[in-house]
Amino acid sequence: MRMGPIHAFLAGEGSDGEGRRLADVVAFGDARIEGVHDFIQWCFPLREASLAVPGAPVLTRAEAEAIRADPAALSGLRAARDRMMRFYGDTNGWLRAHDHNHLRITRILRALRNLLGSREAQAFHAFVTARNAEAGAPINPDSLRYWANALSGD
Repeated sequence: MRMGPIHAFLAGEGSDGEGRRLADVVAFGDARIEGVHDFIQWCFPLREASLAVPGAPVLTRAEAEAIRADPAALSGLRAARDRMMRFYGDTNGWLRAHDHNHLRITRILRALRNLLGSREAQAFHAFVTARNAEAGAPINPDSLRYWANALSGD
């Protein structure tokens, strides 16, 4: 069976649109995570086109099912999640009223819920909302609402 491009990327067998493998992205330093904007769509794919990165991959229903059935792809998705958790744990620049990382977090939550299930999405949500609380709750209410809605599929 031939893997779709997102599936192959997450399984460690393919590359993104820039020729990077998942291991390359997971090895990004914090400055590169912050500054590069076209990897998040590959690591956390959704079923609609990205408005921020035209031409980014779109997850099909069939590819989502294949990813859910492939332990290697699920492991890759968890590695990407863990890298983003380290980034959000080690940096504070996103802890302000408005930041592009708020959109990334919404995407991550939606992708985790879709591909790994609600429990894993809820754990990521608990992590980022705890970081927000520890920082004095600087994140705007709209972003927080988007994050909460991402858990329920809205």
